[in-house]
Amino acid sequence: MTETHGALMDQVYRRQRLIYDVTRKYYLLGRDHALRQIRPGPNAHVLEIACGTGRNLDQIDARHPGRHLYGLDISSQMLRSAEAKLGDRAKLALGDAYDFDPVAMFDQPQFDRILMSYCISMIPDWESAIAEALNHLAPGGQLHIVDFGDQSRLPRWFDRRLRTWLDQFHVTPRDSLPAFLAQQDKADFTHRPLLRSYAQYACLMKG
Repeated sequence: MTETHGALMDQVYRRQRLIYDVTRKYYLLGRDHALRQIRPGPNAHVLEIACGTGRNLDQIDARHPGRHLYGLDISSQMLRSAEAKLGDRAKLALGDAYDFDPVAMFDQPQFDRILMSYCISMIPDWESAIAEALNHLAPGGQLHIVDFGDQSRLPRWFDRRLRTWLDQFHVTPRDSLPAFLAQQDKADFTHRPLLRSYAQYACLMKG
């Protein structure tokens, strides 16, 4: 599945990566809300799973200089853009959110902050990806998730059209995210809808 999904993502983003940051700012809403919540301490290790073009890591570096930054993505095409944007400010690696070894990839066993921004809607087994992220979260660390919401506070026609459009890009909003988080015994969590439930944000803290 890893090779198949990676090839699909490379196909999707081979050209889109060149205009990704310009176009996605109009509908990947709530990302900056998540970035404001991260607040990594001095010398913190921060990982973004599915880092894409490196946009979020670049923003974290601007807000919190001097932190140790890491990015993981299944698309080699997206990592080309991330490498060009971040240079030596972050360690980047090709890998699968389902199953990755941070020691082998980054020489770092755990992270103080992990970000998953608009990726669970594109990961087929997103529940396993969240569980894997929690496995690599340091005690007291935080996992921040932002993605499409259930649009329950928006008109039904908007919900239908959005989901039809997103389906063309292999994107599926995860309406059951709150219920899944409530089942996790490894971490306490908060969850809130954003922008009339267009987006959703969650933070899990590992005890």
